[in-house]
Amino acid sequence: MKKYADKTGNSGVASFAIFPEAVQVKFKYSEEIYEYTYASAGKKHIENMKNLALKGNGLSTYISQNVSEDFEK
Repeated sequence: MKKYADKTGNSGVASFAIFPEAVQVKFKYSEEIYEYTYASAGKKHIENMKNLALKGNGLSTYISQNVSEDFEK
């Protein structure tokens, strides 16, 4: 997993991994790794999450507002 840049300094996201049809996210407050997939969250959301992860800004907010419970595992 790659460390999340957290440009604002207050994100709940610690790290992430990008796959062709999925994004894995590890939050600072949990040992679990959450996997969001095209099947569980939809292609549009996954692609948006990939962009935000790479930017290092807005991923935690996006997840909480759009796909919070839509993880695969």
